[in-house]
Amino acid sequence: MQLIIDRRLAGKNKSIGNRERFLRRHKEQIREAVKRAVDGRGIRDLQRGEDIHIPRRDISEPVFGHGQGGQRETVHPGNQDYVRGDRIERPKGGGAGGSGSGQASDSGEGEDDFVFHLSKEEFMQVFFDDLALPNLARTTLAETPEYKTHRAGFSSDGTPNNLHVVRSLRGSIGRRIALGRSHRSELRELEERLEALRLEPEGLRLEIAELEQAIATLRARLAAIPYLDPIDLRYRSRVRVPVPTSKAVMFCLMDVSGSMDEGRKELSKRFFILLYLFLTRHYEKIDIVFIRHHTQAQEVDEQNFFHSTETGGTVVSSALVLMEEIARARYPTSEWNIYGAQASDGDNWHHDSGRCRELLAERILPLCRYFAYVQVAEEEQNLWDEYAQLAAANPVFAMKKATSASQIYPVFRELFSKEGASA
Repeated sequence: MQLIIDRRLAGKNKSIGNRERFLRRHKEQIREAVKRAVDGRGIRDLQRGEDIHIPRRDISEPVFGHGQGGQRETVHPGNQDYVRGDRIERPKGGGAGGSGSGQASDSGEGEDDFVFHLSKEEFMQVFFDDLALPNLARTTLAETPEYKTHRAGFSSDGTPNNLHVVRSLRGSIGRRIALGRSHRSELRELEERLEALRLEPEGLRLEIAELEQAIATLRARLAAIPYLDPIDLRYRSRVRVPVPTSKAVMFCLMDVSGSMDEGRKELSKRFFILLYLFLTRHYEKIDIVFIRHHTQAQEVDEQNFFHSTETGGTVVSSALVLMEEIARARYPTSEWNIYGAQASDGDNWHHDSGRCRELLAERILPLCRYFAYVQVAEEEQNLWDEYAQLAAANPVFAMKKATSASQIYPVFRELFSKEGASA
């Protein structure tokens, strides 16, 4: 079976089907490229496209070849090993492949990688492919900002349901008055002359007939003026005005002690990315505060937040104290919507977990719109037990576990289901 691929320019998305088939055929290479791109990007830079490089050797496409045709019998001299009907085995060790030895040369030519651009939508689609419910994820995270329509006067074109009847009739009356004004003045004069002639003695019948004919002509012209013309129609004009959005700040708290390996940090990063994307759909201005902690907490940039490692114990309350100090100093609740997201493996100094619950309940949660805790380890320790008591009594605090990449989005949706429903 021959497979023909259309390589013509994709004018007005005419080759979008071919592009989708290509993306499906090279899904693994594209997924690896997206993974590398996500690892090297910041949270704010996630929503953009990416140039994908695929080696030429990984792209196999059928081609048309022209053979000699017909039936031919050819004698090849020098064959001492095979007779008609023998099967020739493939060469061992890669066939004619070179050993890679030798000096560099200035002759010959190589093959470049095949490069194409992955759009923002396609990039996000591949990014969510290994998460549960990917279609729902893309639908939820593709919401556009809301707009409201406001009146903006009247226009001469529009839809019938926006037709303003009173305004249209007012224009119709004005047009008919303007077009018939001169005719009515002339008609009034002719009618007055006609009445005067009829009072005269007989002998002016010819002039009276001419006046009557002129009067009839003017009345016909006035009657020919349309009652409602398309130029009279006026429609309500409306403009779309973006809904004013308030500001939000997202606090990202993460344990960077020795027990948090790169795999757990990667899970935490995915959760923070989803939260950031979620907030950007609801707020125009988003600030992100990165707080890492082991035995001490520190506000850092994104690079150090995700890639630095520490050793030693863990004191979670240090991060909560620093979050409260920053929120009260830089983000007043009258101007900012505060969201908190904490990721940890659950390991904490056992005397500190109770203090964490008290800090959240008494000082942090009253400032927050929502606070989510994600544990990237299966084992439940004393921090999980303390947080479970808090989650049962406070509706703005939620907690879940996520131990694999496929669990991140379902956990995220459960944590923010109320916000998603009200959006």
